Amino acid sequence: MESAITLPMVVFLVLGTLQLFLMLHARIMTQYAAFRATRAGSVSQGNCERMKHAAIAALLPTVTRTDSPARLGSAFKKFKDNDYAAAGLPNFTDKMIWLIRENPTNIGGGEDVDFDQGGGPMRLEMRLVYWYPMQIPFANWVMTKMFRAEFAIEDYTASNPLLEAEKNADWVAGKNTMEGLIRGEYANRSQKEYVFPIATSYSMRMMTPAKPENFTSQRCD
Repeated sequence: MESAITLPMVVFLVLGTLQLFLMLHARIMTQYAAFRATRAGSVSQGNCERMKHAAIAALLPTVTRTDSPARLGSAFKKFKDNDYAAAGLPNFTDKMIWLIRENPTNIGGGEDVDFDQGGGPMRLEMRLVYWYPMQIPFANWVMTKMFRAEFAIEDYTASNPLLEAEKNADWVAGKNTMEGLIRGEYANRSQKEYVFPIATSYSMRMMTPAKPENFTSQRCD
């Protein structure tokens, strides 16, 4: 009887710890991906495609094996379109990342000419949101229920999956917050897939003049 009561907690302790460490790894790689994307944009006149590919390439180790040139090339070929469904990742169907340029804005026709003609340096500021796929069974389901409650998306008051004797988990709205757009997307996506948004920013001086045709939209995803 005691084993039946405590087994879910023990299983979650092992699987949940593994999932948390993988999320920490994803957090570190997201920060690196933001740097790589910003660097790519800085030296390519703000080219969206290069920034998106740089970010995705940096994040590949968090979703698949990249421990050889062949595996890295194969993984990039599958994920380069920023589409989980096209990459064939089971149970995930939406974008892998959001990549948003917060600065510069309103790029006009004179920036190429004026780039090195005095004034302050132009900075490229990028916002990256990585929709990290949680793939550890059981832990991903329990943690998604916890996150939805903690971020005031949905209370969870059904039977506690970690303690079978507790019929009401009472996981109600917590105090943590998310940015509005991210919270809305997470509320929608977490109903059908086990993802968690990891957001970070990076800023770097532009090494090349921003081309107006590369800034028709501030989003690069």
